[in-house]
Amino acid sequence: MRYFVAVAEELHFGRAATRLHMSQPPLSRAIKRLEADVGALLFDRTPTGVTLTPVGVALLDEARGLLDHAERVRVRVSAAAGDASITVGILGDGTDPGVARLAAAYRRDHPGIDIRIRDTDLTDPTCGLRAGLVDIALTRAPFDETALTVRTLRADPVGVVLRADDPLAGRDRLRLAELSDRRWFQFPKDTDPLWQAYWNGGTPREGPVVRGVQECLQAVLWNGTVGLAPLGHDLPAELAVVPLSDMAPSRVVAVWNEGDANPLIRSLVEIATAAYRH
Repeated sequence: MRYFVAVAEELHFGRAATRLHMSQPPLSRAIKRLEADVGALLFDRTPTGVTLTPVGVALLDEARGLLDHAERVRVRVSAAAGDASITVGILGDGTDPGVARLAAAYRRDHPGIDIRIRDTDLTDPTCGLRAGLVDIALTRAPFDETALTVRTLRADPVGVVLRADDPLAGRDRLRLAELSDRRWFQFPKDTDPLWQAYWNGGTPREGPVVRGVQECLQAVLWNGTVGLAPLGHDLPAELAVVPLSDMAPSRVVAVWNEGDANPLIRSLVEIATAAYRH
């Protein structure tokens, strides 16, 4: 199920294999076994990637629910056993150089600690923190901070992602008002309202519903949809990002449950504060 969700979110076997830290052939074999068990194709395969079949769409939400439940069980069992571990949620894109510096420094300072990573999509900015799936999240604000403690690590300027052949793609800078007639990618309706509003530029929008980074990029590439993204991330050659002059920066934050006195969390926050400011 974890393999299936990775392919469904990336819509590409190669990218999914990279995300899962495995080679592509065993991933393809695992998906074929799952399709045999289900008795139907889950993906339509093309030379450029894959798309979900109706059966795949139906299975995706169920698979995510099963994985979340399994993770909650693991967390509760580990807590009962008193394991020396910490689970860190990372939102959307773990390629931020701050993550790499933090990982190296934390491993160096805590060689005996089991550090578990939960990579999440864009629909839950707390990366499963409220559901008890992680101890701390490395994510982006804003979101509902009720009963949470938030430490800002960095602020990134934001731009709009466009097709490279879009008439606006050659501009040095844009304003949100210049995008008012465009379709924007959306997160599901039950997504945190503060989070949704920020990535919609503060205005209700219409457009396709997405969950992951790759779905956002594919919505722009295939449909000419637009959306916001922090500057400084690599994009395919077919896409461009133009800075926005009237958009508040995106804050990279560490967030954990208010009152959680776990010393491993406090240590990670202090190391992250330095790692993200280099």
